[in-house]
Amino acid sequence: MQVFDRIISDRGSRYAVSGGPAADRAAVAAMLAELTRVKRFRQATHHSWAAILGGEGVKDDDGESGAGQLILQMLDRAGLQNHVVIVTRWYGGKHLGGDRFRHVADAVRHYLRETGLDVRA
Repeated sequence: MQVFDRIISDRGSRYAVSGGPAADRAAVAAMLAELTRVKRFRQATHHSWAAILGGEGVKDDDGESGAGQLILQMLDRAGLQNHVVIVTRWYGGKHLGGDRFRHVADAVRHYLRETGLDVRA
């Protein structure tokens, strides 16, 4: 699993993005468990994620409504299969409104760019 921490900060909220190969939901659960073994990540407010596993899109907003769907759409556009991307947010006390979607998208772009996984790039 690759983790890119403290990549975005806005009005007190902070974002990280993580991911790695995942063949099934059990692999996704194992990766989330590995991530949250780190105290800092365990204390995060949201771990939104998505993956396309065996051609089927799966996602979880983890309370960040719509974030999983956005990640899933971006993975589909990038042609990334059997790989999970997790966007972590630490809520900073101020609502971000629609900017939170921009930050989720920017985090996924960061992950795809840094890992070289955007096959369309």
